[in-house]
Order: sequence, then structure tokens, then C-alpha cells
Amino acid sequence: MSERFFAPCPRGLEALLANELKSLGAEYVSATDGGVNFSGPGALSYSVNLHSRLASRVLWQVAHGRYASEQHVYDMARALPWAEWFDVDRTIRVNVTAIKSPLKSLEFTTLKIKDAICDVFRDACGERPSVDTLNPDIRIHAFLTETMATLYVDTSGDALFKRGIRQQTNIAPIRENLAAGILMLAGWKPGTPLLDPMCGSGTFLIEAAQMSLNIAPGSGRHFAFEKLHTYNEAKWQAMREAAISKQKPVVDLPIFGSDLYGDALKTAELNLEHAGLLEAVKLKQANFLEISAPVDQGILVANLPYGERMGELDEMRELYPKLGDVLKQKFKGWHAYLLTSDLEMPKHIRLSVSKRTPLFNGALECRLFEYKMVAGSNRK
Repeated sequence: MSERFFAPCPRGLEALLANELKSLGAEYVSATDGGVNFSGPGALSYSVNLHSRLASRVLWQVAHGRYASEQHVYDMARALPWAEWFDVDRTIRVNVTAIKSPLKSLEFTTLKIKDAICDVFRDACGERPSVDTLNPDIRIHAFLTETMATLYVDTSGDALFKRGIRQQTNIAPIRENLAAGILMLAGWKPGTPLLDPMCGSGTFLIEAAQMSLNIAPGSGRHFAFEKLHTYNEAKWQAMREAAISKQKPVVDLPIFGSDLYGDALKTAELNLEHAGLLEAVKLKQANFLEISAPVDQGILVANLPYGERMGELDEMRELYPKLGDVLKQKFKGWHAYLLTSDLEMPKHIRLSVSKRTPLFNGALECRLFEYKMVAGSNRK
């Protein structure tokens, strides 16, 4: 039996996620702003949770229809067999998001959906599930447009960018699925030398190492679908064991990371060690302005400092021309991909941009700027 799903992702990665989902066997794949709709058997949600490097969650669509009031949304939720999907002792949380909804209060709509679920359980077993807003067993999502309401059960639990690996973060970390998406947008492939000269907590390095060693990003964590009555443990364990059997042994990879700050580098080292990937990556403490390319050609990625990390905007804009000099003089033959929320950065770095891609790191609007460093001048 085919089910309908929606996988949200960082805005800007929808087309990449659509292709990834097709490769995992999804059908009727349709990208929209902020995610991708798709269909397939229920166990497809296991596979996407296990293998997707780009999705933020996998949401199982359980209802879709017209509405004009909070009561209509309540009735839609009330008609669903919640007690057939999970036990009453599971804690729940309801999240409601909307675009152009005529309803005055999303908080009241959230309450009505919760009441509907509790009423179903009260009829079925005389009890109601408890609400846990911090760490619920089951998350229910509602999405409202101007006229249509859609209800989902979250099969992921914690967001998928929480791989269960990164134990510590620095200021302004990049989300793991956005880091993986940037590597794909950069055209990076396993075996291609990669350098992150501002590696922070090591997110780019970990994602690249996992991709190189064919490590499924969800192979080391648990998911909400394990708490549903529809859960097929044998099928999930077989799927997970098959993924683990395809992992490659940890070897020294052409992946390089550096950071100006020793505490940042220590964080990256701890995260890589926890992931079992420390031997795969070369780390050193260094100032970006003083480093040289570790090999003749490769891809450089950097999540450029935000205001909180290296002082005010004016100081950062003094830094950009120096970064441009380093790239021009020491990274001929490399392609550089710089992520920043400062949309004025290219004007100050004074290099020719070959491509700019709008992306969002959480709610923060950013751009990924591509610079192809060729022999000769790359100055504007």
C-alpha cells in the first residue's frame, strides 16, 4: 500500500533532495518551497530516515482536506484512528505552521488538534496521552494554507540533521544536512581533496568523511517510527544491517580541516573521535590568512564567520580582501565555496563570482558563493 510523505529540508536544497529521494525508490516526487512531497510503501520512511543526507524530517501524511475554521481542523483530526497508530502512554506534541491561513490563532488550532487526538483515545481506551513539548515520543504536524489543511505524523523524532554524532558545537554552527547539501552543490565527490579552513566543530569534515566511507547518516540513532504500531522491527533491522555492511573501513582521506582557534579545533577533534572518524581527517590549528593549499587541486568550503564569531561587520569586511588575496595567491587550481549571511561579501573580497546560490541555515538567509581559482588573475 502506497503512503504519502513530505520531507522538509533547508531551503535551497529541494532539487537535490528530490533526486536523492528518487534514488531511494520514492515515487511521485514533487519539490516545493522548503521540502519535497513523495509517495511509496510505509517502509520507505525507514529507508529515507536511514539514508537521506538532506532531509530534515520524514513526515507521514495522514489527512488532507479543505477547512475554513478551527472546528473543521478538529473534525479532520478527530476522524483519524490515532489509537491504532500508537499507545496512549506515548507522549505527544502538536506543531502547526501556516501560510496565509485565515485562522486568527495558531495556538488555539494547536489546542484543538491536541483535543481531537485526546478525544479519540478517550473513546478508545478511557485514557488520554500526555503532552511533552520538549522530548515527545510522537510529533504531529499540521500545515495550513489559505484553504487546505494537512496533518502528518513525524516518523523521524529528533530532526535528521541530528546524526547522533556531533556532541559539541561552536557559535553559529552549520546544520549537518545543509553541510552535506553544500558539498553536493560544490560537486564534491569522495576522493576529491577537501579543505575547510574555518572548520569550527567539524561539520563539513564529518559529512565528507561519512560520504567517503559510505556511512548511512541515520545508522547510529533511533527514530519515532520505532514507537508506532506500524513498526516492522525485522524489516528495519535488516535494512540497517545491510547499510552497515556496506560501510568502508576508516582510512586516511584527503580531507583537511583547520581553524584559528584551538578550542574550536578541539571541538572538531572530539566530534570526529566520537564518530570514529578521527583517523580519516587531517586537522591543524592555523590562520586561514597564513595557510597554503595542501595539494594542487581540490575544493575549499567555508562557513564564513558571522558577527558573533569574529567581531563586528566592519571587521569582517576588512578581512574579506585578505581572504581574496590568499585564495588568488595560494589556491590556484582550487574551487572555493564560501557560505555567508553577509550578502555584501563579494564586493569586498574582490574576486569574480562564478555562481551564487541562495540557501538558509535555519532561519538565516545566506548565499553560497563559488570562486574558480585559475592560474592568472581572478581579480575583478
